[in-house]
Amino acid sequence: MKAFSSYQNPALAIDLVVFGYHEKTLSVLLLNRKEAPFKDQWTLPGAFLQMEESFLQTCSRILQTKLGMDNVYLEQLYSFDDPARDPRGRVISVTYYALVNPSKFQIVAGQMANDAQWFNVQETPALGFDHQDIFDKALQRLKAKILYFPVGFQLLDELFTMPELHELYECILGISIDRRNFRRKILDAEYIINTGAKREGSQNRHPDLYKFNKQLKQNNFQLNIS
Repeated sequence: MKAFSSYQNPALAIDLVVFGYHEKTLSVLLLNRKEAPFKDQWTLPGAFLQMEESFLQTCSRILQTKLGMDNVYLEQLYSFDDPARDPRGRVISVTYYALVNPSKFQIVAGQMANDAQWFNVQETPALGFDHQDIFDKALQRLKAKILYFPVGFQLLDELFTMPELHELYECILGISIDRRNFRRKILDAEYIINTGAKREGSQNRHPDLYKFNKQLKQNNFQLNIS
């Protein structure tokens, strides 16, 4: 058996797909790189795992130092291991996706980036590395996940109206959803709780304000909107 020290060790990177929802638009947060490879091109935010770090600690470092945010919803997505995925050498990427409400954060590009911007998920620029594949996988996961796990509430304000929730689902899934059918199924699933308060400022009516039901038994949850 070979000694452990005789094996070559690949570098390990953590890459994040940060989704945000604002003004009825689902967006992804991208960085414009200062350095090669892919200098002056757009990529997902990421960093190399340090020897003393866990995956989540690296995620937190990326969020804090490169984006100016922390304490967001994170879920591990997939591992990308194509030997040619990084022109600098053998790098394996462990990816996560994050869900944030952009109104709660002031985005700050870190020292390694020229800029940080939100892009509509339907209008993203060409991405460096294999980040287009990572982004596509994350968007596919989000569309599937929202039907059986209440991740969508991470993208909304704490209090929201039924039309706002309906618009979020239509935006993420990219389909039209019958309003009455959606309302009935959401309420039957005990997905949300009516707070008794109403949205002020509407011209003709004051819609009810709801909040996420934190007591929802998520293991038994399945939202069928077909």
